[in-house]
Amino acid sequence: MSEGLPLPRVPGPPTLEDVACTAGVSRATVSRVINGIRNVDLAIQERVQQAIILTGYVPNQAARSLVTRRAGSIALIVSGAGGEENLFPHQVFADPFFGRVVGGVVGFLRPLGIYPTLMFADTPETRDQVIAYLRRGNADGAILVSISTEDTLPQLLADASLPAVLFARPVRPIPITYVDVAHRTGGKLAADHLVARGRRRLATISGPLDVPASRSRLAGFQDAMAVHGHPYLPSAEGNFTLPSGEVAMERLLAEHPDLDGVFAANDLMAQGALLVLRQHGRRVPDDVAVVGFDDSSAALACRPPLTTVRHPVEDMAAEMGRLLLAHIEQPDHPVTSRIFEPTLVIRESA
Repeated sequence: MSEGLPLPRVPGPPTLEDVACTAGVSRATVSRVINGIRNVDLAIQERVQQAIILTGYVPNQAARSLVTRRAGSIALIVSGAGGEENLFPHQVFADPFFGRVVGGVVGFLRPLGIYPTLMFADTPETRDQVIAYLRRGNADGAILVSISTEDTLPQLLADASLPAVLFARPVRPIPITYVDVAHRTGGKLAADHLVARGRRRLATISGPLDVPASRSRLAGFQDAMAVHGHPYLPSAEGNFTLPSGEVAMERLLAEHPDLDGVFAANDLMAQGALLVLRQHGRRVPDDVAVVGFDDSSAALACRPPLTTVRHPVEDMAAEMGRLLLAHIEQPDHPVTSRIFEPTLVIRESA
């Protein structure tokens, strides 16, 4: 073999150098992104993440943990108020919202070689177990979806000074970072659209009124309707499930048979409302126009397909991942909030 000629690359798993070459950055930059040791420009982070996907590079988790003294995983926690054994997880998986959260979190973290551990906390005991799990260093931080106004886990995480990000503004002021959507704006979008479609006898199906998001969506809808000259709107309370939408729609039809438009505070309740309207011989949107909220898979399952306010859950979940990594990297990172803007997705129901 002639001297001075470069040795060919030995076939094998993709290396850090392969990722650096593909991303057009240094090996050190790739290492910083993967290990989360220093701040790296967001655009460069995204290039490195794409290069990891393209090359199929898999970080050496054991070596990484020795360098960073981190677990290399995060806890994705769904926390509620308790109930019958094994019922809580079933309720979670039955709602398309949670699948969107998981997809957004995993989609952001996976290119970084970070994988979430899914945990359920629906009793005082399981909440204590979550805190102990995090204190032992089994996960570097937590992304929390809390589905009960009585949930104490957000406060427990804040009190323990553990890196955590919460989906949706907490019910009570707590020093914890969170992401949310501008719920009032979403309610206004629904009202403006229904009025623009010529609807004048409107009603609304709210979510549970002890939930801040429900109150905000209802207030946004009511305020916008007042601007349009409609100071009073019939309202029935649901609990974000399809059956509760059916019950609420039955009640509204019984009390206001001439209504011609409905805003439901989520897509599952809107789906229930559509089923009841069909049973009563009301054509949608000819007789009654219906608008939902979320733009979940339920919106496309509706007949007709549902006009709805898009809740950018996947983008919000990815932002939770970014914020959590910032808190993990910088323990003194300030508590912050990130509010996303909703949009209206027009389909056939309104």
